[in-house]
Formats: sequence, C-alpha cells, structure tokens
Amino acid sequence: MKKLLLTLLVFSGLQMQAQDVLFSQNFLVPETINTSFTGAIRAAKIGSIHRSQWRNAAFKTNSSFVYFDTWFEGFKTGLGVSFLNQTETASAYTFNQINFNYSMSFQLSDTWFFRPSISAGFGMKNYGFQNILLEDQINLNNNIINTSSLDPLLLSSQRNFFDFSSSILFNNDDSWIGLTIKHLNKPNISLTENGNIPLDIFWSVHTKYYLPFLEGTRSWFASKSKFYVLGNFMMQGNVNRFDVGFQYIFEDQFSLGITAATSPIKTDVNSPLVNSVSTFAGIRWQGFRFGYSYDFNTTELINTGGIHEFSVAYDFSLDIRALNRYKCVSYF
Repeated sequence: MKKLLLTLLVFSGLQMQAQDVLFSQNFLVPETINTSFTGAIRAAKIGSIHRSQWRNAAFKTNSSFVYFDTWFEGFKTGLGVSFLNQTETASAYTFNQINFNYSMSFQLSDTWFFRPSISAGFGMKNYGFQNILLEDQINLNNNIINTSSLDPLLLSSQRNFFDFSSSILFNNDDSWIGLTIKHLNKPNISLTENGNIPLDIFWSVHTKYYLPFLEGTRSWFASKSKFYVLGNFMMQGNVNRFDVGFQYIFEDQFSLGITAATSPIKTDVNSPLVNSVSTFAGIRWQGFRFGYSYDFNTTELINTGGIHEFSVAYDFSLDIRALNRYKCVSYF
C-alpha cells in the first residue's frame, strides 16, 4: 500500500511539476518569458510579480518572480539576475531557481534592433514527501511515530539541477517579437538516485505588435492612444498553449488589456479550445509600473477562485528621450 501511494504521488507530482511556471502578465512583465529584455531600456530596473492560483481549491499554488538588471553602454550588453519560487499546498511541493542573464544589442537598420541573450540557472525541486507518514515510521509496540523514514524515495525527495536557456528579440520603437528556448540541457528531475527524467524543452514565440490604424486620425483620443495585438505560443512536451489578445495604452501611463488562453493543438478531442480569459490593467507613475490581472476559468473547473496576479517594477533614471534615441524596448 505504501509503495502504491508513493507511486501515485510521484506520477501526479511529476506530471504537474514538469511544466514551467506561466504568468498571465508576460506582456506587462516580459522578463518572465524572454531574457533578452535584460537591459532593454538602457537603464537599471527592478521588479516582481506574484501569482495566486486556484485559491478555493485544495491544490492552491503560489508563484513569485523577482528580477534586477542593468545596461552597460560601453559594452552594449545587459546583465541581470532573476529568482523564481513556486509552492503548492496539497503536496507541499516547492520549487526555487536563480538565473543569471546576459544580453547584447545589435542594430539591424534605422528602426530595427536584434537582441540575443543567454541564461544560466540553478534550480531546486522539493516534492514534499517528507510530510507523508509511512509504514516504517509507525511503532505499534510503543505507539510512537518516528519523525524519519528509511524509504529511498523520501531520502531523495529533493532534486537540484543546472539549467540553461537562450532567447532572441527583434524590436523597433513600437513592436517586438521574440523566441525563447528553455532547458536546453534537459536537466534531470528524477527523484531516484539513478533515475533519469529529463525536463522537457520549453518553446515560446511571442509578440507585441503596434496597430497603426489611428495614425492620421486628427482627434484628441487618437493622439493619446495606442493599440497592440498580443500573441504568445508556448509548447512543452505534449502541452501547448496560445495566448492571444489586445492591449490599449493611454498617454503611455494607463493600460488595459485582455487575452485568451487557448489550446490550438488538441491532444484530446474533448478538450476545450479556450481554457481561460485574462483581463489586466496597468499604471505607470514616476518610474514605477504597477499591474494587476485576473484570470477567469472557462472550463469545467469551476469555483477555483480564479487566478490573481500583482506586479510592481521600478525603472532607475529612465529617460524617455533616450528610449526614442536608442530604439529601446518601449515598456509600459
């Protein structure tokens, strides 16, 4: 019975924790999806985002991402560091990873720039099996429960690994398109000492493209408004997702948007096309950027409490004129 329970826990745990953490606000905080944004505004910046998922369900999950990066003009390079944390209440699973990011910038034309980047990280996955009471911990002779177990699965409930990723980004004054490939070395996340379960490579193609249909329109609203189409296709193993939506920005200070999370490549004929809808809002004030988003579930998983995300960032010595002069990535 003990082995069966552990087997089921291992299988379900690996199924859930073998997928990357995804943030709905990756268009407001693009550092979560592409390390080529490291140093992209040619000034230092710091920020964080927190995701609270399925608050009313037994498997409540919290994810946090923190980053800092800066730009070295003399070397045309950006350096940064980021930290990712995820916890799950049902299994006591925890995941921590720190990454060091390096980016460069090359001018392709008068309006377009190319920014490649690499990232090296160290991750720790703890599957929380130490919280399970097993047979060899129960002493029926004296009714004492031992705090430790000799079960080999419990002795190897934590897995440490190195992780390498790479990204590219093309951008002009108003738009960008990028490609990210994570887990290039396919790190081993097996719980057993001699086991080998490689973490699947994560692919993402993402864009934020300016829609110029208001240009030439002589009105107060048109002069202060910008519209963007948003897209992010992601694939990891047999799981795929395509986020598509729109963003409205007023006077480069206020932002509203909506995206739909879809599964375009169906592995199950009964799976829905649209899994959730996310609405988000942002505001920029004196170097600070604040964001909030809420995901509405559209599947049969009802009464999960939805998904809340909060983000805050600060741009040091940000010069808007420098953004225009150097064709930096325009942030909101």
